[in-house]
Amino acid sequence: MIDRRLFIAGAAGLAATPLLAAPAPELRVFELRQYTLKGGTRAAFTRLFETQFVTSQDAVGCHVLAVFRDLDDPDRFVWMRGFADMPARKAALGAFYAGPVWQAHRNDANAMIVDSDNVLLLTRVAGALAPKTLGGKGVVRIAIHRLRDVDPAAFTAFFDARMRPAIRAAGGEMLAALTTETAANNFPRLPVREHDAAFLWIAHFPDEAHARAFDARFGARSGWRDGIADALLPALMQKPEVLRLVPTILIPNA
Repeated sequence: MIDRRLFIAGAAGLAATPLLAAPAPELRVFELRQYTLKGGTRAAFTRLFETQFVTSQDAVGCHVLAVFRDLDDPDRFVWMRGFADMPARKAALGAFYAGPVWQAHRNDANAMIVDSDNVLLLTRVAGALAPKTLGGKGVVRIAIHRLRDVDPAAFTAFFDARMRPAIRAAGGEMLAALTTETAANNFPRLPVREHDAAFLWIAHFPDEAHARAFDARFGARSGWRDGIADALLPALMQKPEVLRLVPTILIPNA
């Protein structure tokens, strides 16, 4: 039986607190995890995550990169973690969820969760992902494009040619781009959106005002889809999902 609430990470409006972390290897596989919490529990959930689930994950190879507060949903939090590769992911998750810290605190964590299955398994195609780039002050903006049947490499080329220059012109500081990891989920106790191929790009802004100004300028683009290949159109039929996030736990960079 799948435990649909195996793990969590929280994001409430708490002051950032330094945490100890072991050096991380080069990370090639990432999880973007969006969870829905029961009303009014985000602050408590964040405290539990901060005190119990950062260093304990890092110690076994689950490297927490950022924990966020969602500006547009008081019951939603978002976090990211990375792994050296898929075999390392399987080993690390097995060690953590069978380990003493999760076993001791899972009931408290699960009691605050409504849903924890909104998870994308990803690989990086550009930029850098680390606590120093994702954490700290400001607003992190993540745009999620659902690719449908579009080839990820073709969409990446389109993004580099058409969208990246527009992001820069609108005042966006892009941190990284990722696409869905093609390997099968090798820890099925934790569901991921395996059949929902996506392309993500992540940008950083110094504050909410700059993020709003970017949204206005970037949203006013016209003609950027003119003349593109028909094969790309399925990925552009719907607007991307946009997350506006504020880091809530300061995680030292490896």
